[in-house]
Order: sequence, then structure tokens, then C-alpha cells
Amino acid sequence: MDLFSLDGQLESHQLPLEGANVIYYPHFIPEKEASQLYKRLLEQTNWQQDDIKLFGKVYAQPRLTALYGESGKPYSYSGITMNPLPFTKDLKEIKTRIENISKEEFTTVLLNLYRDGSDSNGWHSDDEKELGNHPVIASVSLGAKRCFHLKHKRDKKNKYKIFLNHGSLLLMTGETQHNWLHQLPKSKKIMDGRINLTYRKVI
Repeated sequence: MDLFSLDGQLESHQLPLEGANVIYYPHFIPEKEASQLYKRLLEQTNWQQDDIKLFGKVYAQPRLTALYGESGKPYSYSGITMNPLPFTKDLKEIKTRIENISKEEFTTVLLNLYRDGSDSNGWHSDDEKELGNHPVIASVSLGAKRCFHLKHKRDKKNKYKIFLNHGSLLLMTGETQHNWLHQLPKSKKIMDGRINLTYRKVI
């Protein structure tokens, strides 16, 4: 398995974002292995669809989710509290690979299944109190390539877009969650599914 470029380093790109530290690894997992992982996770994950409350109305969340972890600690966001299942072999192996690259430790992974382009995730920051003062979020993408948007919290004209490859890793550290929002918008052109694994440390 060759995860590295010819000079021995995994290809990476620092995104030009003020007040953030975001590194993109376009080929974190080789394509063939990423496709096998996508198939296994799609079939074996304990997916659920929670309701969210917006402006006094209740809606079905526009994606499926699942939570796995090793600490047993619940994770809450948008009024939803999830209790983790134990890590599977695949999820633990991916966690180890990310930790080797990032030199960070992770306890929990929130998985999102976007069944097609009509599934989405609105503007938000991963800044829940369970994640500490400087949350580190490691986001692995499998399946359909989707456009990921970022927007500065105070300078709303300061925006950035990036397409996330099948098998890629986006690592967000430092002040990123304090200063920036992110979203995965809808797209009528996307017919295929995408699985997003967001590793984090719940304290």
C-alpha cells in the first residue's frame, strides 16, 4: 500500500485561509481501497436519520449519520445527542492513519451519509463544548466528489470553496472552528452517494 508521494511525503496543500489552519490531502487513501471502504461502510454502518428543529419547525435531517467511539462519551450538536457504538476495525485503522499524519489523538468519529446531491449540511462550526477550546477535526471523504464551502464568521465576503476527492483527508486545526463556518451544499448534478468520516476528540 503506497500512501506517499515519490519523496516519501503524503501530498498536501495548505488552504489560504486567514485565522485558520486547514490542510488538504487529496490522496490520503488510494482509490481502490477507498472504493472498498465506501462499500463496506455503506453496508455495515448503523445509519440513523434524526430530526432537527429549525425556527420552531421539525425536519428530518437531510443526511444519515452514525457515531462510533472508544471513550463511550456522547456527542451533542444541533439539539441532537448521539451515543457512540464501539469502533469497527475499519474505523480504528483509519483513525490510526490520521493520528500518524496529524500527531493528534481522536476518540470519536461522526459519519455522514449523503445519499445523493439532495442531501446536505448547512453552515456551522464544529465548536461544541465537548470538543475543547481548539477542536481538531479530521474529515475523510469517500464516494462522490462534493464541493466544500468555507466562510469567515465576521468577514462574510471572505469565502473559499474546494472539491473533496474520493479518498481525501481535510484536517482542520488551530483557530479554524472559532473563525470559520463550513457547509456541504445541495447539488442537483450529484447522483451518487458520499460518506464523510469526521474524527474528533470528545473530552
